[in-house]
Amino acid sequence: MPVNKRVFVGSIATETNTFSPLRTDLQDFKDSFYKPPGEHPQSPTLCSAVYPAAREVAAQNHWDIIEGTACWAEPGGVVNQHTWEFLRQQLLDELQAAMPVDIVLLGLHGAMVSQDCNDCEGDLLQAVRTLAGHDALIGVTFDPHSHLTDERTRNADIITVFKEFPHTDFVDTAVDMIKLIHLTSEGRIKPCISTFDCKMIEVLPTSREPMRSFVDKIKSLQGKDGVLSVSVIHGFMAGDVPALGSRLIVTTDNDKPYGDQLARDLGMELFSFRGTTKPELLVPAAAIDRATRLIDNNDQTPVVIADVWDNPGGGVAGDSTIILKELLQRKATNTAFATIWDPIAVRTCFSAGIGAKLPLRFGGKMSATGGEPIDAVVTVRNTVRDAVQNFCESVVPIGDSAWIDIDGVSIILNTVRSQVFDPSVFSNMGIDPTDKDLLIVKSTNHFHAAFSQIARTILYAEVDGPYPNNPATTPYKKLTRAIWPRVQDPHGFSN
Repeated sequence: MPVNKRVFVGSIATETNTFSPLRTDLQDFKDSFYKPPGEHPQSPTLCSAVYPAAREVAAQNHWDIIEGTACWAEPGGVVNQHTWEFLRQQLLDELQAAMPVDIVLLGLHGAMVSQDCNDCEGDLLQAVRTLAGHDALIGVTFDPHSHLTDERTRNADIITVFKEFPHTDFVDTAVDMIKLIHLTSEGRIKPCISTFDCKMIEVLPTSREPMRSFVDKIKSLQGKDGVLSVSVIHGFMAGDVPALGSRLIVTTDNDKPYGDQLARDLGMELFSFRGTTKPELLVPAAAIDRATRLIDNNDQTPVVIADVWDNPGGGVAGDSTIILKELLQRKATNTAFATIWDPIAVRTCFSAGIGAKLPLRFGGKMSATGGEPIDAVVTVRNTVRDAVQNFCESVVPIGDSAWIDIDGVSIILNTVRSQVFDPSVFSNMGIDPTDKDLLIVKSTNHFHAAFSQIARTILYAEVDGPYPNNPATTPYKKLTRAIWPRVQDPHGFSN
């Protein structure tokens, strides 16, 4: 009989916008997702899919699973140092209690920054390696909107990254990492990690070309010619850290020269896409004008406008009122808007009760660039405790929430910040999104997979605010290396 391997599973994840007026502390993790050992649900979450994925194969892999705490905070500002040190030490204490272990599986995001640490994930992986020992195998999953450092590649045996943006493949990514760790543990492969710095900051949605074909290409390379895995780090432009930018990761079966060359070739191909990957971005008035023309054609499905920069998934508050004010000034009707983060306004709506009509001030609280608060007489159509929305196989909280109406414009106010992922953000509040002419969602691209199933057209509105959306002019202090678009020729082709 084979001897079972001891496998520790842990997860600490958030995405830090170092320019955000927000700050992140332990309560933000508890508001979003915080599950002590043994309490992780069967359903996966974005950065903790390693838990159910490991459980699924534990028996056939001869694994004894020891689960640590899993936690996730909605992207926000810099993490309070005490919070980071508490979460880090909590995971290390749980790992120490599980020792000795053969394998460590970690679900991380990859863009966490605390007050005193630019590379929280690298720091954690180094500490895990020291504790678990050289012979233990360490596997980790990352979000592509992260930062890749030497501390991470040096201390992990397997790294897999979500390939899709929107991140519809977070479960597949965990499954792939676990499969490769298992094969390594049996001596059937010897993984070797190669990386390449593309020296680029860009938004890289895979729901459109050229990234759609690029992702299909890197998927086709896996499992051939000794290539075990290919991943792309897109980078997170709102994180001012030295490692900011896009990178390629190629893992081969003990063939570093080939991995290095393939990473470079793919990385330069990715670099060639610069300036061509983003969808058309419209100012709010132009987006609403175009949506109005489409609505007048009397098609049967709604038009969607995405407020791409006031996206809580990018670490901002999600309380900008700029697009909503434009809609109200135009006296829009049969429109639904999700969401505006305003816990105080939600509390007032709960106090007033369903059906109440009252003057309410909401939105525009966290940033001087997010628009003024809205003052209006609203009708409270519904209130829901602990409201949620779906995201693929995951359930995402938006907290106590209220549906208010202003003359035919339905607005969801929420207490737990979250970008919009799915039409269920409307339907769970009692709004049928397919009955609306126009839907406004605060999200950059994660909404696309689900909303493209119901929308005749998706438009993208560019609203300046607290999210630094132009890396050519963003006042980075810690990013010092040459990188496009701050430098037009960072690879030195013209030399």
